[in-house]
Amino acid sequence: IGCGISGALVCAMGILTELLEMEGALCEVVENGQLALERFAGSAANQFDAILMDVQMPVMDGYHATRMIRAGKHPHAKSIPIIAMTANAFADDVQDALNSGMDAHVAKPIILDVLERTIRQVLDKKKDL
Repeated sequence: IGCGISGALVCAMGILTELLEMEGALCEVVENGQLALERFAGSAANQFDAILMDVQMPVMDGYHATRMIRAGKHPHAKSIPIIAMTANAFADDVQDALNSGMDAHVAKPIILDVLERTIRQVLDKKKDL
């Protein structure tokens, strides 16, 4: 699995990246939503299987970055699975993530089993389309 991870907390993302890589994922980390948008927009088709998007980031938040990705010209802009990662875990927060174009929501602190299950569910759902 190739995943792009965007997040403001590089240290925490580094730990998450190491855990995901131990499970066989290849990860690339960027520090904010603008960089996530630019990195995905400039990527080759099928380079990434999913994007793990921190919601609260400097420069451009995850909601705006997701809307921009979905509106972009990349061949997979509409279909790349985007999973919100946020400490905000109320029903309204989940709905905000879905309304911005994200496919799923995972609450922080991240529990690896929950994240893995969510990634698999989102990828399986996209395969069925």
